[in-house]
Amino acid sequence: MNQVMGGTLARWLTGPRVAGLPAPAEMPAPRLSFEFFPPRTDKLEEQLWACIRRLEPLAPRFVSVTYGAGGSTQERTHATVARIVTETTLTPAAHLTCVGATREEVDAVARRYWAAGVRHIVALRGDPPAGAATYTPHPGGYAQAEDLVRGLKRIGDFEISVGAYPETHPAALSAEADLDFLKRKIDAGATRAITQYFFDTEVYLRFLDRCLAKGITVPIVPGILPVSNFQQVVKFSAMCGASVPAWMGQLFEGLEEDAETRRMVAAVVAAEQVRLLQANGVDEFHFYTLNRPDLTYAIAHILGARPRKA
Repeated sequence: MNQVMGGTLARWLTGPRVAGLPAPAEMPAPRLSFEFFPPRTDKLEEQLWACIRRLEPLAPRFVSVTYGAGGSTQERTHATVARIVTETTLTPAAHLTCVGATREEVDAVARRYWAAGVRHIVALRGDPPAGAATYTPHPGGYAQAEDLVRGLKRIGDFEISVGAYPETHPAALSAEADLDFLKRKIDAGATRAITQYFFDTEVYLRFLDRCLAKGITVPIVPGILPVSNFQQVVKFSAMCGASVPAWMGQLFEGLEEDAETRRMVAAVVAAEQVRLLQANGVDEFHFYTLNRPDLTYAIAHILGARPRKA
């Protein structure tokens, strides 16, 4: 027994020391933004607005509202964004895609946003419509996100965010070709890129190195997805090209019927991820809330965000 304890103590005393992350007080609270998706039912609309009201006091830099494939949620997206403008203190960013519409139709939507006071657009190529295996540009539409960015700039002086893929877009010919696409979107007028979610911090940091080497100097904001339903994330990640580390599966193992513990594990995983990024100098985060605010609120608190005083 003494020999075993002695060996353990010796290992503790002689092993490498891992410095702790900086205390929250040592780093300023980062800039935050939150993503919501438009509701499909009245009940889901109640859930969305409960989420918006919960996160509003954190005074995010902006909040984005997604856009269904083929414009399937166009009207609900516009209604949600317009309501955010008139009923909250938040700055909305509306998603806009190239899918299933002519240039004239997309331009008309953009002009409606401008007239409603929206000055920030998240410009995306968009996913293929339901039932389609691959993306096909509309014959009279914008072919790619870079074309959409140029079109938006002709309509108004929008602030434009675009998507970025640290692990490469699944439809890209190569990682280098994907980075070329991102560079063209920036050169067309985008002022920020928001990444697909990732779980390995090194993946994102290496991506930043590659972006800088390519001459991309706009902010590359990490997209953060707090995970409470692990199996669902595994399925979605297989479609969008995001890797799920084996250690993450081990953390959620055996919790399929234990939602409360899953939420606790999710908070720990996401908080550790963002704290490590913050320690590496990242000062802006974009949270995919899934219209569920509590995990995002808790992680933002850990990062140093506090409700704005009335």
